[in-house]
Amino acid sequence: MSELHPRVREILEGDTLAMLTTLGPDGSPHTSGIWVDVDGDEIVSGHLGFYRKLRHVERDPRVSYSFVPGSLTSQGLHEYLVIYGSARVTEGGAPELLQKLAHVYMGPDVVFPGPDAPPGWVLRTRIERVAGHGPWAGR
Repeated sequence: MSELHPRVREILEGDTLAMLTTLGPDGSPHTSGIWVDVDGDEIVSGHLGFYRKLRHVERDPRVSYSFVPGSLTSQGLHEYLVIYGSARVTEGGAPELLQKLAHVYMGPDVVFPGPDAPPGWVLRTRIERVAGHGPWAGR
């Protein structure tokens, strides 16, 4: 993936909830709302439990994310962002990432998930394609 458009990076680093879609064993989509950040050119998210979405990624790494940040384009249409990529699950690091994200999504004084949280997992997604309606479209 070439360098991310500044507006794409702004959405990824902001407080818009990401809708992550993974593929179940039968090929059916499974969508979850999650907090995300961007690390270099990868989307990252922290998970304290080994939930269905992580099991899906271990079996099939194809994922998509969608975002509706609530802003309008210069044409007056709602901006939306869709990202397609290939994900992998890494062990550990979830509490630190979730604490950073809690400040973005919940407020600067929030403590989450707390000092006794398990190490969890981090989902890392290599961005392969960016779509949607916004200033990045057509790049």
